[in-house]
Amino acid sequence: MAKDATVPIDIDTLNGPQREAVVTTEGPLLVLAGAGSGKTRVLTYRIANILDRDLAAPWEILAITFTNKAAAEMRERLGQLVGGRARGMWVSTFHSMCVRILRADAERIGFTKNFTIYDTDDMKRLYKDIMAELDIDPKRFPVNQLMNRISQAKNDLMVPADFESAATDPVGRQAARVYTRLQERLRAANAFDFDDLLLYAYLLLKQHEDVRRAYQGRFRYIMVDEYQDTNRAQYAITQLLAAGHRNIMVVGDDDQSIYSWRGADLRNILEFESDYPEARVVKLEQNYRSVGNILAAANAVIANNRQRKEKRLFTAAGDGDKISVYLASDERDEGRWIAGEIEKRRGEGVSYNNMAVFYRTNAQSRMLEDMLLRAGVPYRIVGGTRFFDRAEIRDVMAYLTLV
Repeated sequence: MAKDATVPIDIDTLNGPQREAVVTTEGPLLVLAGAGSGKTRVLTYRIANILDRDLAAPWEILAITFTNKAAAEMRERLGQLVGGRARGMWVSTFHSMCVRILRADAERIGFTKNFTIYDTDDMKRLYKDIMAELDIDPKRFPVNQLMNRISQAKNDLMVPADFESAATDPVGRQAARVYTRLQERLRAANAFDFDDLLLYAYLLLKQHEDVRRAYQGRFRYIMVDEYQDTNRAQYAITQLLAAGHRNIMVVGDDDQSIYSWRGADLRNILEFESDYPEARVVKLEQNYRSVGNILAAANAVIANNRQRKEKRLFTAAGDGDKISVYLASDERDEGRWIAGEIEKRRGEGVSYNNMAVFYRTNAQSRMLEDMLLRAGVPYRIVGGTRFFDRAEIRDVMAYLTLV
């Protein structure tokens, strides 16, 4: 296989555990990758190593990640490492992969290949229509509540009949009625919602042995990123695809699992060694992003988690500045203190452009913005709308100004 990479891979530039993960190509592999430990580099180098050693053709490699942005970044890095060969691989999100699988064999499950994918707004309109048809009171049973229950059912691979038999509470019983009608309407429209892409791809693979064996044979190497955030459907699809060659590498960090509210099941990564008793485990613990004091604080906090794989991040970057903690009496005090700290650093010659304020939820921005405005500190919101620029707030301010 001719090598047309634009950047030759140099395995010697990797640290010990990174190198071990890259050169371990056969059998199940669990890579526990701490924050900032270079997991994307390991994933892309491993794929390049597999190609360089002629262990597989590009189209025999499947790399799954969680966001379109992450998939695009991985494709770009692979393009730099292996050149044109990157175009033959499946590097995609779970949902994109399922769309490709369904486009090829949708007729096997009662759809056609030119099916439509409904977005959230399409689905909400369909739900409201069905609820009106079934005479379900949206005040007693809000549409979002029913949508969430049915979404969870699909991610748990429960078809309408299974869900109906398991529903015992009032919301569940109404959701079961809607779920049955919903799937009838979607099938009649030759359409899927996002959760259906996973559910029907699983059913296609599970119920049709020839389709399943074709994909099992094709994908000689499977790599799954952010494995700690997989739900039951994603886990089951991965298990089916990997059953052929068992060359599955999963990368994740149980300490960074934050999507349980969206169906992510932490047991998937914690029990990987039970699913694959012959699995090799590699821990990436050297952090390239933070200084020692940051990591010491993170290690001390995360050590209190009850369900986790033991690992401890370290760095060669030195300890750095100590972490300061301010215990505010309320949100106004917090906002005043932040504005004061910014002005103090500004007085020391630090540019406003070199300072950032992080907060956990959008609702917290209002008080922070209020205090920054009072202190005359210029700011901009990244990835959102300034509280006082929101249409409804501008309307209220205009009324108050008029009064």
